[in-house]
Amino acid sequence: MPTNEELNAELAAKEAEIKAMGGPEQVKKQHELNKLTVRERIDLLIDPDTFTETGMHVKHHCHHFGLDKVDIPADGVVTGFGKINGRTVCCYGEDFTSRGGSLGEMHAWKIARTMDLAAKMRVPVVGMLDTGGARIQEGINALDGYGQIFHRNTIYSGIVPQITLSLGPCAGGAVYSPALTDWILMVKGSSYLYVTGPDVVKAVMSEEVTHEELGGAMVHNAKSGVAHFAYNSDADCIAGCKELLSYLPQSVYDAPAASHQPPDDSPDRTCPELNAIIPENPRQVYDMKQVIKAIVDDGKILEPHQHYARNMVVCFARMDGYVIGIIANQPSFMAGVLDINASDKAARFVRFCDAFNIPLLTLIDVPGYMPGTHQEFGGVIRHGAKLLSAYSEATVPKISICTQKAYGGAQISMCSKSIGADLYMAWPTAQLAVMGAEGAAAIIFRREIAKASDQQAKLQEMTELYRNTFNNPYVAAAGGFVDKVIKPADSRREIITALEALRHKQEARPWKKHGNIPL
Repeated sequence: MPTNEELNAELAAKEAEIKAMGGPEQVKKQHELNKLTVRERIDLLIDPDTFTETGMHVKHHCHHFGLDKVDIPADGVVTGFGKINGRTVCCYGEDFTSRGGSLGEMHAWKIARTMDLAAKMRVPVVGMLDTGGARIQEGINALDGYGQIFHRNTIYSGIVPQITLSLGPCAGGAVYSPALTDWILMVKGSSYLYVTGPDVVKAVMSEEVTHEELGGAMVHNAKSGVAHFAYNSDADCIAGCKELLSYLPQSVYDAPAASHQPPDDSPDRTCPELNAIIPENPRQVYDMKQVIKAIVDDGKILEPHQHYARNMVVCFARMDGYVIGIIANQPSFMAGVLDINASDKAARFVRFCDAFNIPLLTLIDVPGYMPGTHQEFGGVIRHGAKLLSAYSEATVPKISICTQKAYGGAQISMCSKSIGADLYMAWPTAQLAVMGAEGAAAIIFRREIAKASDQQAKLQEMTELYRNTFNNPYVAAAGGFVDKVIKPADSRREIITALEALRHKQEARPWKKHGNIPL
């Protein structure tokens, strides 16, 4: 019988062999691709000396096509739990040096078990993907493994935050787990997401297309909207994940104050620069991000989807140390108009914040919906309804501020009182109406204008009449649609006061299994 010393030595030898992953040559190839190995990634992600690896000795069960003679260390995926900035998380990372990180039955079992553990522990789960896809030798067992993961992505959605770091290739069915998670972070030049690879596209469509053009980081950050953040390296991506987690609760069971950080920025600070930020010429634009950075703690925000649907801004920030989610029209891009992509972007962010008890601040300057057949044929009605549904469904504190324009149906969609804003404030420059004054005057007074000797002068006269009658915040306030007209400089103080008052808000809804959001 071996001695305890011999048994311990055997354990150490086995662990060293497994931690060598695919061996020196494969590790070298990984580095040549500007990628870290999975264990290097975990070392960067997890606080030192806090990682507990699970399933290290798991082996695949496949005996077909020579795979029974192949050893795949840890079955190509490292799983476990540890701490990030002192808070526990579960994580898994695929090992591309070991059979290309291909997913088989036991590989998937390890991931699924890690997700189950995260749900039990009530902590976030971070997945680092770097895979050639399903392990072909395992047939339907591999496909069932993906299904097991997809199922857990879905049932744990809204229970614990789920974050995907795409750090290499990810093709075919493998892409749907990332798509089911809350946030996708990608690396430029080395991570790819696509259902069908470039070779297939070329064969079917006779199109020359590269990996980067088809499914690279900027394609999914700027064009498809599939991904939310793009970075230049694995290390930057991992640092971005850690920053994102600092804004998120551990789970839905956390109190909103769980992510509070004592602020250095005074809650009573005014923002005098905002008093003059709205141009006097209505044809000029301004940058809504300047407004956001002026009112939040230390001017610091974390902006997902910054390259996608840029007519809408969504971001995390802190106010008086408490995390808040901000949704804002961006007048400096497409005039801040609502369209298909902007509606989807905002609705998804609203639903995430509501799921995890993060209060919502909406900053409104919207001229309406984007006109045109492309939008109509693309289903702008259906997509716009998602935003209405998301805001109406949300029960977290909801504060809205209209800075300038709030026209037509878009005014309703941007968290108006009618769909659930708890407090709706407006700057003196706000205009809440069916449409702009000039367009409205041209319709209402068309006969008078047509009869006038100087039609342009008459149009201007009627425009001013309409503007003075309707396009100011006091008319809306008189009807109870605006709760308070505030000086722009006081916005930060007013928001923080409202957030404090709403911190323990409770809103009961009728029981139902779930609603039917217009997907």
